Amino acid sequence: MPAMDRKRMADFYTNVFGWQTQQLGPEMGNFILVTTTESDENGPKKPGEINGGFYKKTDDTSSQTTTITIQVDNIKEHIRKVEAAGGKISGEIMEIPQIGLFASFFDTEGNRVNLLQPIHK
Repeated sequence: MPAMDRKRMADFYTNVFGWQTQQLGPEMGNFILVTTTESDENGPKKPGEINGGFYKKTDDTSSQTTTITIQVDNIKEHIRKVEAAGGKISGEIMEIPQIGLFASFFDTEGNRVNLLQPIHK
């Protein structure tokens, strides 16, 4: 979710819901990784539950909305499927150290959605 003050937002959700947060470094845009449910190296243990994070809100309108991240086994295959179905990829595939491969796209309705191919250990 976007935030002007990510620390304040992390404190809020930790205090209200007990979410765990981890501040990533400048190489990751100071993103705050948020764990909302019991997880292991492959992500949430219960299907349908999600984790997330907080990123810096900017003047760019695409940074001012909450986005969904969908976990996939093969990010390149899903990028091809997104494009074939009329979606538009936003940027290149990014490697997130110790997390996996990440990419964003806009669906046919203009919604920004993320893809994550986690590192399977």
